[in-house]
Amino acid sequence: MKLSRPARRANLVVHVAASACWLGLTLGLLALGITAATTGSAVTVEASVRAMKLFADWLLLPVALLTLLSGLVLSLGTPWGLARHRWVFTKFWLTLATITATLFALRPAVNSAASAVAAGDTLPDVGDVLFGPIVSLSAYLFMTVISVVKPWGLTGRGRKLRAAARTPVDAGRSRQVA
Repeated sequence: MKLSRPARRANLVVHVAASACWLGLTLGLLALGITAATTGSAVTVEASVRAMKLFADWLLLPVALLTLLSGLVLSLGTPWGLARHRWVFTKFWLTLATITATLFALRPAVNSAASAVAAGDTLPDVGDVLFGPIVSLSAYLFMTVISVVKPWGLTGRGRKLRAAARTPVDAGRSRQVA
C-alpha cells in the first residue's frame, strides 16, 4: 500500500498534531502533579487531582490511540515501513508500551489519588501522581528525538527488502550510447 502525496501529508499532519497533544497532555499532568505534591492548600490539591483525572479519563487514551493509528498508517503507507528501520520499530513498541502503561498504571494511580482526595484524605503518595507523567514524558521526548535523528539504520528485514529490490544488471544486454 502506497499513500498518495496528499494523503501522506495529511496523515503526517494528524500524526504530528496528535503526538504534540499527547506530549502536551503529559506536560499538563506533570505540572498538575507537581502542584498537588508541593502545595499546602487542600483546595489546590483537590483541583489539581481532579484536573489530572479529567486528562487521564477523557483525553489521554483517545489522543494516544490516534497517535498510534496515524503512525501505523504512515509506516505502512510509506517507504519507511513498520519493521524496516530500527527507529520506526522502536517508536512503535514504545508507543504500545506507553499506551499500556497509561491504561494500567497512570490512570489507576490518578483515579486512586482522586478518590482519596475526594474522601477528604491528603494526597496519598506523591509517586502516584508524578511517576507516570515523568516516565511518559521521557518516552515521548525520546521518540521525538529519534523521529528527527533517525538513528540505527535498517533492521534485518529492511536489509533483506532493500537487497531484494536491487535488480542485478543484465549482463546479456548492453546498450550503446552514441
